[in-house]
Amino acid sequence: MSSGPALSHRGPRAPAERPTRETPSGSRWTFLTNHAHVLIALHANPDQVLREVAQRIGITERAVQRIVFELEEEGFLCRERVGRRNRYQIARGLHLRHPIESHCSIDGLLNLVVGCAPPPEQGARATGGDA
Repeated sequence: MSSGPALSHRGPRAPAERPTRETPSGSRWTFLTNHAHVLIALHANPDQVLREVAQRIGITERAVQRIVFELEEEGFLCRERVGRRNRYQIARGLHLRHPIESHCSIDGLLNLVVGCAPPPEQGARATGGDA
């Protein structure tokens, strides 16, 4: 028998950069999923590297890569190569997937969480950029 701590098949989790508020029962959960957290982080800074997204959310970089892949596959996110980096663009007009919230768009979710203004890069591109 092993005397060391048992690890799950996914390995140890990266520590969260910001503390999550614990409930009275001691559990640490949030109302939004990691998929929503990735979209929100990329909305705030479409040019950031996924390592920075992972640190901000408090999950592993590999988990962020998997989420980005899934979001791209479903059309919620597009990746554009800019030099040696990626720029991510969110398909804001698409609707959320679950039947309970399918009447809401990605844009509505982002407006609820981060406010109405798109990031400066998206706003500048949408208006031609030379205002």
